[in-house]
Amino acid sequence: MIFSGERVPVPDMSLTSYVLQRAEHNAARVAAVDVAGENAHTYGELASAVRRAATGLHARGFRKGDVLAMLTPNVPEYPIAFHAAAVAGGTVMVLNPLDTTDELVGHLNDAGARFLVVLPSEAARAGELRARSTVEEIVVFGEADGATPFASLLASADAPPAVAIDPAQDVVALLHSSGTTGYPKGVMLTHRNMVANVLQTSRVAPLGEDEKVLAVPPFHHAFGLIMVLNASLLQGATLITMPRFDPEAYLKAIEQHRITRLYVVPTIAVLLAKSPLVDRYDLSSVREIVSGGAALDPEIAALVRQRLGCHIGQGYGLTEALVSFMQTGVPVAPGSVGRNAPNIECKIVDVTTGEELGPNRNGEILIRGPHRMKGYLNAEEAADEVIEADGFLRTGDLGHFNDAGELIIVDRIKELIKYKGQQVSPAELEAVVMAHPNVADAAVVGVPDEEASEVPKAFVVTRGPATPEEIMAFVAERVAPYKKIRQLEFIDEIPRTPVGKIERRSLVARERAA
Repeated sequence: MIFSGERVPVPDMSLTSYVLQRAEHNAARVAAVDVAGENAHTYGELASAVRRAATGLHARGFRKGDVLAMLTPNVPEYPIAFHAAAVAGGTVMVLNPLDTTDELVGHLNDAGARFLVVLPSEAARAGELRARSTVEEIVVFGEADGATPFASLLASADAPPAVAIDPAQDVVALLHSSGTTGYPKGVMLTHRNMVANVLQTSRVAPLGEDEKVLAVPPFHHAFGLIMVLNASLLQGATLITMPRFDPEAYLKAIEQHRITRLYVVPTIAVLLAKSPLVDRYDLSSVREIVSGGAALDPEIAALVRQRLGCHIGQGYGLTEALVSFMQTGVPVAPGSVGRNAPNIECKIVDVTTGEELGPNRNGEILIRGPHRMKGYLNAEEAADEVIEADGFLRTGDLGHFNDAGELIIVDRIKELIKYKGQQVSPAELEAVVMAHPNVADAAVVGVPDEEASEVPKAFVVTRGPATPEEIMAFVAERVAPYKKIRQLEFIDEIPRTPVGKIERRSLVARERAA
């Protein structure tokens, strides 16, 4: 059984042409400004800078199919460099500044990146990356020894050479994902993939031209690149960029800039729901909050709605296919990620047999649509493992549709704990552990057990006095016997990715080392 969203035509055009199609209409409106208010670009300035930088890149030998790598946090120049490379016919690889040098060298060489864009503070590191990779030129936002100032590219004419782009085939963005298994792989997104994604976002989470978006989710992640950066520019909103998250600076920025839209990960939602810091700031300008990156606890969502008096909804997708589902203003079931975004088809299949399942039956979630990635860079076999012959993408997530047509995510299939043949969801147990009044954060993994194959172990950060026995008893009263926490360890911090997902693999590695 296939569950489908509404059909909406996807424009057959390049990403930049689509995203900046109303730039002249919004020419005087601020498109992007840093959180300090010192560095701003109007839509007219941004569109002109994109064209001039594209010309500048072409003059330095950048050609169609070449790769420009972005290794910077969220700054106002980010969209200019990104779209300049796209206009020049190139592919932009967005990189995580928190990655190790060895990891970055691997990504650069895998893609054959020729240009690398950094901040002055990263110039020394960029030099090492150039020495060990295919990078030929370093471009810097500002000035640094041995690097080309980005401003020098803007001295070019406002008329870049025409480049023939095939939206359905030409890759405009490279992001990284571990997919359903394994080492991070380059996710290839074509112009059409990105246009479809931005279109979907603008339909399920529309913005007004008067709105101000606090751009905290990193642009090197699909959530930040598509939902925050490009969808905001398409709709004429103003981006206020923050290079890194700090609780007080975040709340201060909302108050000072009169932010209307927040894109958050669950950890920020917890801050908004529970932190006493919130009471020190005026957050009344916030109209809407969109949560992504990881599952949002329904109780936390309810607390945010009650405290801030605005709607908060969560979306679901993955780097290979974002955004696929989104809660809207209509009532949704607790734990739901909403209904299909436009143009999305989804089916649930039995994990073992591949049989298509109907409502209220758990199985693997498969997604198909124009936003689905072209494939993995230099990893055709890995792509074949996750893309079915009929075009559906295997997500590696377990879930079901309810009777209202909403998708309920149960867990990651590969992270399910096998206890005496029973499947136990770490996410479900984490939610129960988090309900304990003296638990601040928690993660659950499966650890080997001679009798049961695996048993659930919880790693817990406390906010008050508690013993392992007390918390395990608390959980045991609320779950089936086979789901009980069998081991518990207190730690100082739960390891998470930049978008808030629990890094369970590091906890498993920690357990093995012990």
